[in-house]
Amino acid sequence: MQGFDDQMAEIIESFIVESNELIDKLGQDLLLLEKDGTDAELHNTIFRAVHTVKGTSSFLGFEQMTNLAHSYEDVLNKIRKKELVVSGDVMDIMFEAYDFMKVLLERIEKNDTTPVRLDDIIHKLTSVSGQNTENEVSEKKESEDGKNIQPVIDAEPEEEKDPEAEKEESKQAGDKTIPSTGRAIDNTIRVDVGRLDGIMNLVGELVLGRNRLAQISDQMKQTYEGSSIEKELSGTFSQLDFITTELQMAVMKARMVPMSKVFNKLPRLIRDLCRESGKKIELEIFGAENELDKSIVEELNDPLVHILRNAADHGIESPDDRIAAGKSETGRVTIQTRQEGNHMAITIADDGRGLDPEKLKAKATQRNLITEDQAREMNNSEVCNLIFAAGFSTAEKVTNVSGRGVGMDVVRTNVQKLKGIIEIRSEIGKGTTLTIKLPLTLAIIQGLLAQVQKEVFSIPLNSVIEVVRIEKSNIQTIRGKEVIKLRDTILPLAWLSSVFNIPLNGTKRDWIYIVVIGLAEKRIGVVVDTLLGQKEVVIKSLGSYLGTVPGIAGSTILGDGRVIMILDIAPFMKLCGES
Repeated sequence: MQGFDDQMAEIIESFIVESNELIDKLGQDLLLLEKDGTDAELHNTIFRAVHTVKGTSSFLGFEQMTNLAHSYEDVLNKIRKKELVVSGDVMDIMFEAYDFMKVLLERIEKNDTTPVRLDDIIHKLTSVSGQNTENEVSEKKESEDGKNIQPVIDAEPEEEKDPEAEKEESKQAGDKTIPSTGRAIDNTIRVDVGRLDGIMNLVGELVLGRNRLAQISDQMKQTYEGSSIEKELSGTFSQLDFITTELQMAVMKARMVPMSKVFNKLPRLIRDLCRESGKKIELEIFGAENELDKSIVEELNDPLVHILRNAADHGIESPDDRIAAGKSETGRVTIQTRQEGNHMAITIADDGRGLDPEKLKAKATQRNLITEDQAREMNNSEVCNLIFAAGFSTAEKVTNVSGRGVGMDVVRTNVQKLKGIIEIRSEIGKGTTLTIKLPLTLAIIQGLLAQVQKEVFSIPLNSVIEVVRIEKSNIQTIRGKEVIKLRDTILPLAWLSSVFNIPLNGTKRDWIYIVVIGLAEKRIGVVVDTLLGQKEVVIKSLGSYLGTVPGIAGSTILGDGRVIMILDIAPFMKLCGES
């Protein structure tokens, strides 16, 4: 922290870490309190969290946080003493105060000294707690107007203590000396993400060296099999291979964060949407403990928010409509995560009205997103994917929740950025299920090696759906584009040789290999000559001389020293006219 000595900066940093954890947990506890306002143990847990924030912020001189937490504490104390009933209106005020606490903590974290206007929320809190004395509000207003949130070390102001609060303080006799953070600092180290990126780059170089050594080891085995030097090299390589793999996994895990970091914010979102729409929705989350790369988790918030808003506004019916349809009046949205090899699959399902294909086609035609001929030829899966088109919306009017036709387009854009795949299934009257598949990390990837003539390309395995071999006679042409019928879908084809202008040597075959790749909701079949297997590759930049090459993410080096190109799926699909 700027402007403080090392010891003080460490204390403030510890306060920020501890307060972030307390406030995150507080948000979850408030949601539980709204469901059961009579749980005495929960009352005490919430009170202790706010009391701890008040004590440490007062010690460090964060006056605005102290004043807000003190007023918040008064309300919670009334609830603990059963002098105040937890109602919807009371919870609205407590959630609003919680939001202000988060804003103040973010300001402290950024060392932003701009004061936040707290008059209204403190007035609401003091009114609810029955302590709305003019002098108290005036004193707090003077404190807010005269001081900012710049940390100043000062003694805690004298105040009249509640007996229950005194007991809590005696239990936690060191709030002001921050005892708990000492233990946390012993067990954790805050490391800049840039340093982890640097280590990951070095591990990438080590992986390339290991791959090269594997090639040499294989050549030695063929030439000197059974000799002492071959056995020694083989044993040394096996050990190096094991250590490199373990080191790679360790560095990747260091960058991993639990998905609860994003998921914990969603119950509050559903709660606010229910209050706004008058609907009843229950959110269930499974697999929040699963981990993803930090850079991926940070990009997940917007897609999940838009998907849940869409489910709440378009998917889940009103209580009356649900009862008329023979359903429970409370709708259900379920989020589930599971690891599938090198992918993480996130499934968001609702039990709402589902997507009506005819309505979707009519809206898309009306907005000139598709023609009537295209609408007639589309299957249900292709129709459902229309919701990802920019500007598409089925809402009759624009609301605060949806209707502008940007929500699901944002979902598609973010998933494309993360090299992920979207699948959607829906049944009228039963609900909609949307699955997002993402790579666990974007640093070192698994690639499918495919050869066209003498050129070898690596296709990121997280984008590969399947590989098929077909007879050339099965290729058909629709509107000048080559396609094949793959089960119940029409799959457009792209010849890798044509996309990158690779000269053909005149060899003719009766069959071809097709690598089916996907990005978000789009699918395309890439025609290649030969498949060389799967290989772990490290993406290296093409450098300033070559710059950006459309459809190419970078290059990598094979074990035999050959440099090959790695496909960049999103630009590649644009080159093929499928974006």
